[in-house]
Amino acid sequence: MHAKNYRHVKNRAYTRKKYIRGFPPPKIVKFSMGDINGTFELQGQLIALERAQIRHCALEAMRVATNRILMDKLVNEYYMVVHPYPHIILRENKMIFGAHADRLQQGMRRSFGTAIGTAAKVEVDQPLMTVKVKAGQEVVAKESLKRGSAKLPIPCKIVLTKIKVSPTVAEAAEIESPEPETETT
Repeated sequence: MHAKNYRHVKNRAYTRKKYIRGFPPPKIVKFSMGDINGTFELQGQLIALERAQIRHCALEAMRVATNRILMDKLVNEYYMVVHPYPHIILRENKMIFGAHADRLQQGMRRSFGTAIGTAAKVEVDQPLMTVKVKAGQEVVAKESLKRGSAKLPIPCKIVLTKIKVSPTVAEAAEIESPEPETETT
């Protein structure tokens, strides 16, 4: 129910902090997982095809589903990053229905609403998640991103690209200044 109510972006985010008495922290707390310092040859991205707001619980479900497949198949030979951060505060003015409910609710008086969660605003062609793997692991990367996209309320596409591996600092120094040749007489 909440995904349908809060998915569409009507206008810019409106949050006046003086009216909001605290809000629940986002469920997603880890945005990067795997081997941070590894060198990878293949990059897969999950790209949004629609403009929407994605709730923090959907981002966490996407992260867990993607990470589960990567951990099972590749152990720690991957690097995964979730890009959007849920900073928009979602509010709800709860109304009670039923017999004698008119005694319990205030209607539109002080109807700013209570904070029920957070969401991330996503634009068209914005990357939602990036997965980096070694060469030959294209199938695993694609499968994990597909499983993660099933947890989102919008359609997504998967884009696989090869990463240009740049030489390390030591290798670059060797390439630029080769050892001088010595002549023997």
